[in-house]
Amino acid sequence: MEKDKKIILGISTGDLNGIGSEIIIKTFEDVRMLEFCTPVIFASIKTMSFFKKHFDSAINFHGINAINQVVQGKVNVLNVWKEAVQINFGEDSVDIGVYSVKSLEAATSALMANAIDALVTAPIHKHNIQSDTFKFPGHTNYLAEKLGGKSLMFMVTPTLKVGLLTDHVPVKDVPQQITNELIHEKINTVYQSLIQDFRISKPKIAVLGINPHAGDNGVIGEEDDNVLRPALIEIKEKGKMVYGPYSADSFFGSKNYKNFDAIIASYHDQGLIPFKTIAFGHGVNYTAGLNKVRTSPDHGTAFEIAGKGEADHGSFKEAVFMAIQIFQNREEHKEYSQNPLRKAPRKQHKML
Repeated sequence: MEKDKKIILGISTGDLNGIGSEIIIKTFEDVRMLEFCTPVIFASIKTMSFFKKHFDSAINFHGINAINQVVQGKVNVLNVWKEAVQINFGEDSVDIGVYSVKSLEAATSALMANAIDALVTAPIHKHNIQSDTFKFPGHTNYLAEKLGGKSLMFMVTPTLKVGLLTDHVPVKDVPQQITNELIHEKINTVYQSLIQDFRISKPKIAVLGINPHAGDNGVIGEEDDNVLRPALIEIKEKGKMVYGPYSADSFFGSKNYKNFDAIIASYHDQGLIPFKTIAFGHGVNYTAGLNKVRTSPDHGTAFEIAGKGEADHGSFKEAVFMAIQIFQNREEHKEYSQNPLRKAPRKQHKML
């Protein structure tokens, strides 16, 4: 990428009846954001103009009909649809879900074609996006199919990073899904992400147990002793600093998480409840392991406050900055890999 050219950042709208468009507008009505990236919102100028008027925003949109018409220094809106869309804030609507998918698919196609450099996704509603042609429980699974690599839900802040062995899986199915192969795959994904995406040269990773008290030597389940521990031993023997399994109930309360670069939880709530308790509102959901960069805020559609102008855009703004930073880190990692004698990395932009 040319040094004077800003990263082109694609943005999918998420559920139009939720808070997605509000947090997008609040983020980019601050014109200083255009110093860091060139945003492209995959929606329609009619729809985004409706939101601009509703929220009485001073943001200026630049409508385009093709991705090659992007203008630097503008908040670009790529017209993915032309018809007027009926917005009913806070309503769970299958019709609106269709537009969530249209925005996501168009943005993903642009990402795959290298027409945009990274993608930030506003929150979708997992129920109303389902159809005969779209059967994914969320962004992560869809992007994992479309993009190369092994996806992993990675919840991150500058000081706390939590990955998952299993993500959107019913609790009853978790033990059967955690296999030796899966453990190796997910830990390797986190390890490589810490190196190339976050510039941590020698990552130190903690893994939480599957059962309460990590099984208590088989008293509360045998999965930790029979599956998790042996896999961690194998990984450690290969030179990676991986520790555990730790009892999840006291790990965060004791502040032990501060001793590690990343924590890997066995299932969704085991990792996301403490993460969101500690970091809610400024955490970022990053899909690690893919050949492209995608981030999103750490919250959902928030139908209960949609349209009221009350949404906090802090996490979405952090997701934008995180996408930019990870893209830059990956580019520099590529340069280092190709030229190991290269000197210290360029000074990074100070984010707002």
